[in-house]
Amino acid sequence: MKKECMAMLLAGGQGSRLYVLTSDMAKPAVPFGGKFRIIDFPLSNCTNSGIDTVGVLTQYRPLELNRYIGSGQPWDLDHTDGGVYILPPYQSADGAVWYKGTANAIYQNIGFIDSYEPDYVLILSGDHIYKMNYDKMLQRHKASGADCTISVMEVPWDEASRFGIMNVDGDDVIVEFEEKPKTPKSNLASMGIYIFTWEKLRKYLIEDEATEGSSNDFGKNIIPTMLGAGERMVAYRFEGYWKDVGTLDSLWDANMDMLAPGSGLNLLDRKWPIYARSVSAPPAFYAPGAHVAHSVVSLGCTIEGAVENSVISQNCTVGAGATVEYSLLMPGAVVEAGAKVSYAILGENSRVGAGAAVGCAPSEAADKWGVAVLGPDTKIEAKRTVGCAMMVDKHGQEVAR
Repeated sequence: MKKECMAMLLAGGQGSRLYVLTSDMAKPAVPFGGKFRIIDFPLSNCTNSGIDTVGVLTQYRPLELNRYIGSGQPWDLDHTDGGVYILPPYQSADGAVWYKGTANAIYQNIGFIDSYEPDYVLILSGDHIYKMNYDKMLQRHKASGADCTISVMEVPWDEASRFGIMNVDGDDVIVEFEEKPKTPKSNLASMGIYIFTWEKLRKYLIEDEATEGSSNDFGKNIIPTMLGAGERMVAYRFEGYWKDVGTLDSLWDANMDMLAPGSGLNLLDRKWPIYARSVSAPPAFYAPGAHVAHSVVSLGCTIEGAVENSVISQNCTVGAGATVEYSLLMPGAVVEAGAKVSYAILGENSRVGAGAAVGCAPSEAADKWGVAVLGPDTKIEAKRTVGCAMMVDKHGQEVAR
């Protein structure tokens, strides 16, 4: 049962900045890219990196996520000597406690980790879109003799103040950590991906839990404490595509990046496939007169109208005379005849009535522009207009961002 390295995937976040899209599901379960869900990316990275034991820590609205992961078979994580495990908060003899922070979530599962006697533990987030070889990061961790290795990437200097910034020496050893500094000293931003030597991390988790007033968070507590204690902490530079899809705009951007040849997000790469749970559906059907250009159209779709520069998920329908452009349609969404959807996200099983309009191009915005969003199961009446930057919930009510 002993594992050299195992992964703990933090997937319990509410995803409040995705508003209506996460009212009934955890953020990692949100559909992405036509056939995927966000959690497919870290799970696939684990499989492709040779990490076969993954604990998925859930908390907020876990039903959809639990159902989707199941036994882990789509990601080849259904092993008898490892595999994927759903780890919700639980009641013990001392009572029941929700996960209070990222570090506390790992602390509450020390027993699970100990059962595999790992030398190293990889900590991941469940809400990032990227392809990464964790084994290369692990080899860097081992070769450098680090207690903690943090994956970082260079960000534009004018955006550095939004991130946790790592200041390093000439060997990329971390000498200082700044949380969202007003005047950053470097542009190496933490990606929230860590490898710890387990014996060392275990000690700091226990000490942090006993510290009164701690927020039990890796970025706010564990990492600064380890750095202050003189532990060896190293930066691992990542140069590929990576996006935190925790906001509506970033989720829309990442889906549009799928269609952009130079974005770096290549989901057709057979050397590093992204696995997902398959849907039983017939091939997509294009009716006579349908027009589709520069778009992704998934299984089970019926296209009678026009689709351009869009991502259409499984089992969607675009009616005759309807137009969809620069938009993301999540599974089961319907755009009825004559409707127009532009620069929008339509949640699962949402419906845009005949002749209705949702969203608009930036050049058409009278004031503030933004992506229009319909929550899951939302119905828009025929000929109703939902302006750009507007959001509508399943009760048909407009919701402020």
